[in-house]
Amino acid sequence: MIDRAELWFVIIALGIGSYLLRFSFLGLVGNRPLPAWLLRHLRYTAVAILPALVAPIVYYSNETQSGPEPVRLVAAIVTFAVGFWTKNVFLAIVAGATVMGIGLYGLQ
Repeated sequence: MIDRAELWFVIIALGIGSYLLRFSFLGLVGNRPLPAWLLRHLRYTAVAILPALVAPIVYYSNETQSGPEPVRLVAAIVTFAVGFWTKNVFLAIVAGATVMGIGLYGLQ
């Protein structure tokens, strides 16, 4: 078990670090134009973060963490396929959620 003082030190240090990271963009650079190369790279931030959030949920979806559940894997594949072919994020999310709901409901 972690000591209470050490826990609060970690929480406060992470809060300060998070604040400083946000302040570096919003406070220091917020009123100046960013270089074109940085804007080009920042355009891909959401594309990189969404799969990073979803991939562990798909891969480690069961209690034993031995691999993906078939329903979640099929829902992820359908979401990717619909998004790839239609280029519509909302339609892809709805398709994946529908497959996930039908798959989980059908297995119960």
